[in-house]
Amino acid sequence: MSLPFYQRHHDHYDRAYRHKALQSTVSQYQKETKSKSAVYAQGSAAYARGSAAYRHTSAADFSLESSAAYSHGSSAHSLESAAYSYGSTAYDHYHFHFRLKDSNLMIEDQSYKMSPKAKRAKQNLASEDKENEAMDYSVPIFTGREVSISGITDTEEERIKESAAYVARRNLFATGEGVSVSKVAKSVSEEEHHEKKSRKVAIRESAERVALKKTLEDTQAFHKKLNQDKLLHPPEFVIKPRSHTIWEKQNVKFHCTVAGWPAPRVTWYKNNVPIDVQAHPGKYTIENRYGLHSLEISTCDFDDIAQYRASAMNVKGEISAYASLVVKRYKGEIDASHLHAGTFSMPLSLGVTPHGFASRFEIKFIDKFEVTFGREGETMSLGCTVVISPDIKRFKPDIEWYRNGVLITPSKWVQMHWTGERASLTLTHANKEDEGLYTLRVVMGEYYEEYSGYVFVRDADAEIPGAPGAPLDVQCLDANKDYVIVSWKQPAVDGGNPILGYFIDRCEVGTTHWTQCNETPVKFARFPVTGLIEGRSYIFRVRAVNRAGVSLPSRVSEAVAALDPADRARLRSHPSAPWTGQIIVTEEEPAEGVIPGPPTDLQVIEATKNYVVLSWKPPGQRGHEGIMYFVEKCIAGTEDWQRVNTEIPVKSPRFAVFDLSEGKSYCFRVRCCNSAGIGEPSEATEATVVDDKLDIPKPPGRIMPTRNTDTSVVVTWTEPPDAKELVGYYIESSVVGSGHWEPCNNNPVKGTRFICHGLINGEKYIFRVRAVNAAGLSEFSQDSEPIEVQAAIAAPSPPYDITVLESVRDSMVLGWKQPKATGGTEITGYYVNYREVIGGVPGKWREANIKAISERAYRIENLKENMVYQFQVAAANLAGVGTPSLPSKPFKCEEWTIAVPGPPHDVTYTEVRKDSLVLLWKEPVYTGRSPIAGYYIDMKETEAKEEHWRSVNEKPLQKKFLKIAGLTEGVSYVFRVRATNQAGVGRPSDITDPVVAETRPGTKEVVVNVDDDGVISLNFECDQMSPNSKFVWSKDYEPIEDDSRLDIDSKGGKSKAVFKNLGEDDLGIYSCVVTDTDGVSSGYTIDEEEMKRLLALSHEHKFPTIPLASELAVEILEKGEVRFWLQAEKLSGNAKANFVFNDKEIFNGEKYKMKVDQRTGLVEMIMDKLEDKDEGTYTFQLQDGKATNQSSLVLIGDVFKKLRDEAEFQRKEWHRKQGPHFVDQLGWEVTDDCNVMLKCKVANIKKETHIVWYKDDREIMVDEEHDFKDGVCTLLISEVSDCERYNLVFQQNNQKRKWVLKMEKLTRRLHCIVSMTLPLPLSATDLKIQSTAEGIRLYSFVTYYVEDLRVGWVHNDTQIRFSDRVKTGVTGEQIWLQINEPTPQDKGKYTMELFDGKTGHKKTVDLSGQVNYARFFSDRARVLGGLPDVVTIQEGKALNLSCTVWGDPTPEVSWLKNEKSFVSDANCILKFEAGKNVSFTISAVSTHDSGKYSLVVKNKYGTETSDVTVSVFIPEEEQENNNENKKTKA
Repeated sequence: MSLPFYQRHHDHYDRAYRHKALQSTVSQYQKETKSKSAVYAQGSAAYARGSAAYRHTSAADFSLESSAAYSHGSSAHSLESAAYSYGSTAYDHYHFHFRLKDSNLMIEDQSYKMSPKAKRAKQNLASEDKENEAMDYSVPIFTGREVSISGITDTEEERIKESAAYVARRNLFATGEGVSVSKVAKSVSEEEHHEKKSRKVAIRESAERVALKKTLEDTQAFHKKLNQDKLLHPPEFVIKPRSHTIWEKQNVKFHCTVAGWPAPRVTWYKNNVPIDVQAHPGKYTIENRYGLHSLEISTCDFDDIAQYRASAMNVKGEISAYASLVVKRYKGEIDASHLHAGTFSMPLSLGVTPHGFASRFEIKFIDKFEVTFGREGETMSLGCTVVISPDIKRFKPDIEWYRNGVLITPSKWVQMHWTGERASLTLTHANKEDEGLYTLRVVMGEYYEEYSGYVFVRDADAEIPGAPGAPLDVQCLDANKDYVIVSWKQPAVDGGNPILGYFIDRCEVGTTHWTQCNETPVKFARFPVTGLIEGRSYIFRVRAVNRAGVSLPSRVSEAVAALDPADRARLRSHPSAPWTGQIIVTEEEPAEGVIPGPPTDLQVIEATKNYVVLSWKPPGQRGHEGIMYFVEKCIAGTEDWQRVNTEIPVKSPRFAVFDLSEGKSYCFRVRCCNSAGIGEPSEATEATVVDDKLDIPKPPGRIMPTRNTDTSVVVTWTEPPDAKELVGYYIESSVVGSGHWEPCNNNPVKGTRFICHGLINGEKYIFRVRAVNAAGLSEFSQDSEPIEVQAAIAAPSPPYDITVLESVRDSMVLGWKQPKATGGTEITGYYVNYREVIGGVPGKWREANIKAISERAYRIENLKENMVYQFQVAAANLAGVGTPSLPSKPFKCEEWTIAVPGPPHDVTYTEVRKDSLVLLWKEPVYTGRSPIAGYYIDMKETEAKEEHWRSVNEKPLQKKFLKIAGLTEGVSYVFRVRATNQAGVGRPSDITDPVVAETRPGTKEVVVNVDDDGVISLNFECDQMSPNSKFVWSKDYEPIEDDSRLDIDSKGGKSKAVFKNLGEDDLGIYSCVVTDTDGVSSGYTIDEEEMKRLLALSHEHKFPTIPLASELAVEILEKGEVRFWLQAEKLSGNAKANFVFNDKEIFNGEKYKMKVDQRTGLVEMIMDKLEDKDEGTYTFQLQDGKATNQSSLVLIGDVFKKLRDEAEFQRKEWHRKQGPHFVDQLGWEVTDDCNVMLKCKVANIKKETHIVWYKDDREIMVDEEHDFKDGVCTLLISEVSDCERYNLVFQQNNQKRKWVLKMEKLTRRLHCIVSMTLPLPLSATDLKIQSTAEGIRLYSFVTYYVEDLRVGWVHNDTQIRFSDRVKTGVTGEQIWLQINEPTPQDKGKYTMELFDGKTGHKKTVDLSGQVNYARFFSDRARVLGGLPDVVTIQEGKALNLSCTVWGDPTPEVSWLKNEKSFVSDANCILKFEAGKNVSFTISAVSTHDSGKYSLVVKNKYGTETSDVTVSVFIPEEEQENNNENKKTKA
């Protein structure tokens, strides 16, 4: 035996059905054919002449049935016998059409029964044209269609089993005895050939005839053997298995009866997978008893829901029968995902597809992608979460993405991902080619659902301002050996200047070097690129150019190879036959060179202003070698032919002719050439004018915009007349009056309708359209009529969740939920229908109401008692009546006699936030036998089971609303409400729709506001309103009907509820809901405390006051002037003040100096002198716009007198200090020589000042002039008597005036009469420590002090030596030791020794401990440094002084100016920061700022003062200018 010829030469057809395990069998057949190959070669020639006659004979011998059946068997198996295969092939070759029809009949007979397809299922049928198209060799029709019929599966394991079974059957029939082969008589009339043949050709033909003869004999013998056994027949199902629907955990058994001979072998499959009983012990039981076959499945569950197949097979063929299994759960165990619109809608038995799964799946898309906008170069991602129910394990959906209806495949530009729940598509580098309508299709078996959304891709920012956008959709057309046509689409954006043309660039694949193909820009959107190298691949891109510059390049095209189309086709398809291992060498006589003939079918396929493209067919006479072409041209009407390609012949039968004169007519012809020479020219073309054959289209017409959504408009138009080869349309929009046009699409759209997205709600737009083809863009159409962007209205969706709220003998009250989609406008009413249900058979629908009802509860009258009814409800709006709801479940009309109340109804939620929401409901229609006592609210997570319901409130609520807090963000919840009365708790309401606890982006709250007039209002804004949206205000979640308390004003997206007179009647919760939105709402609570706050704020706004930083105060200035002042916290530039004295307004003048500083808020009035008539009440009245305030100061009686005396004293004191004056009073101290020194400190003295000392009114003559060192005057007295009086007089001549200052007489008794019985030292007190500005002072008081008392000081047992730093003295009865600037060496024990000549006494104190020394040295207040002694600064400059202070506790810091208290004001800023940093800043100094400034630091351990003198001078030039101005004014 040998392999059939079609298996030897066309092995690629059945290669897919082979396996490595069968290669040994194949090789065995190949060995058998080697020995017979010579015989086949001898008979080949004979076969060539007699094949025609034999085919007619063989066709008569074989019956249609056996030939077709056997051809079917040979097509199903890859190792068919040679003889039979050939016979089948011969039959098919001559009865091709008849055989095709019969094959179709076989398919119909053996096709399995399929369940009814889903409504949207689409059947994909393989095209038969491809299978039956003519080829260079004859191949029997045995492609994949017949393979699937025969039961051959696609898995590798099953192919092995099927092939092995076939080998066994073939051997059974091929080895029988007594099979004889009868010769076939040949009746063939041979034609005589007079052509001269070579010897080898004749031998080859003879061998082919011998081989054919042997093949025919084998075929006839095999058929004879088969015909001897008339009992063989294919399998047939007498009884087919039937489908079952069972409950979960039950057993099921499939039965079938099969007839056929030989006895068929039956195999059971689950979802096309063979059932392995050993792999699932106890699960499956397969039995076969006398042709009765059964499959039993134990303890079924949801995993057993599938399609089961029984496959019967014998040598005559194979047949299958299908049955389905559906497993259901008992009521109460239904998965929540099977619920639809609140009711269980799964049928009792699911239809099953041939795949073994439910034919109807519920596929929902959540978290969907909307209309998306992007820019070129960005990464964009689209995604949807897909929910499929029922969820069948091991059956995953097919996820498909489409762009404009074309299936998208993954590439470097597009990535797809499926997580099992979410499908996503990512555009890694968005381009305008990616713009379009994207559709996600989820396929489950033969059912699918789709969701679509448009993606817009705008142009990237141009590198050159004003440059056009990049071209798009670059494609390569008509590629050949050295030439290719590149096409593209023009961009929508021209940058503000017309596009002058395009540059085309090419790049060889594998390199990065781009070469520009054209020197001048081309306007036509197609361009032939020549000069390519044969065999190499190229990519192309296009750039647009205008006056501003060149655009960014387009996305590169797909790679294209420069090859002959025939070569490209051979490369794309696999070789026609595999390598067989046989090489036949023939000796051919070398052919002589033949000059090729002329090309044929020469024509101009494209003509533009820039080039003309020629196309032709190669000649029939061309020899065995390749040919090339020369192209010639001439001006029409002449015979002056010029060769276009003079240097390099053309290899492709395409050529682009450039350098033609525009407007002239040309003719063209082509010659072929090879090594033998140049052939005759082809026929010349007709005259061709060098001009664009394709004209720019005319503008579209009748631009008609219509409303779509609140951000989109549908634009339609009519196609331009005489339009040719339109690529699409560009649409632009403009806000009315703006004059600025924006493209609505960046990729030309086909058709005459487009939805323009991304518009602004409420704005008016106009639109225009222009058409695009390869020649260019048309002019813009006329502008459309303006249209306002608003959502179009539609009929509402059906209501749902119909329930019975009350039932009596002849009527029932229904309740239902509002439609999820209102259609863009508010619902105007509802219509209710009902029908009787008798014996489970529903009757006709009847109208319950003729007039629409506005409430979602309605009583249907005149019903029959104990009759079962079904109901449906339809909603209506301005667009019409919507689709009615699904029929409700049956309800029986009977009297309710239960004591507990019925269910509450109309349960809704509002004000949804991330952790709370407000639940609303209406009271039950049926209240039971006693009044409603309250309500209980239950909640659970949406996915939780029934046992997870939990109560929100422990005690019944009296109100019909509740704010539920404590929710978890992102979790979905459902709620229900139960009413209670004295009898108990009633049936719960229908559960609410699931709600996710989240605060959506852009959520706004109700805001309370009090305006300048004191008007209190509640304000709410919404930016998600539709044209029909309204603001609905409620109090305690009841509509506000009484407008006597509130005025509501709504404009645009804002609404205001104004209280007319806020009071206790207005306490409550105010809520605002925006209709026709996705639940936009908010609330605000006004309780008693909030009301008091708002009323106080209203009064403050209605009668505003100017806040004061300080009340009206009075102070005495240095010269004795009286200053009245107050300071406001803030004043505007329009603020003013009135000054009132004793109810009479006073004005600025000689006596009163008034000033208002709006910048600092300081208001002051200075009086030069207080007189008796100035006693009374002073008032400052302030006014700043509507705000006012005043402050008064009463100066009468002793208060006024004290202030007047103090002012008088200060004025005199100031005059006194203008000359020399005492700073310290006259005192004395004892020197080391036991002399008495009188001294005092004076100030304001000059060199010409003289001092005179008087003793008892007599002048004392001193030997030396006093030098007034440090302003201290001293007088040394060596002898002091008991009673002396000293005076000190200063004399100073000041121009014409002589100053004489006498100090009051000081009398000091130096001796006292002391009791002789009391020793003087014992009267001394203990030593005490005092911190002074200079350092530390140790002191003690002596009650009885006489000059004979000797005082000594000892430090650490060493007599103290006195100096300028360490001094001692006696002041009055105080004996002291002064230590200036103490150092650590001053620590230790100090002793004061007293001796009066008779007795002695000691007083001791220790300064060595931390308590004393640290406190009086390190912790005392002091200035560490930083302030200079004198500062001289120019007027107008900024002065900034700073220093550091120390002290523990932190010292108090104060400033003095000219010995008077000085505080910070707008001109001078004083700061004390961090307890140590002191700063003094004057932004612009003036002469008024000159003076002595003192920094005083003080804490409980001491005080220190640091002085700085500030002198402000005026430059000489400014001084001269000021003098001249004064003279001018004078």
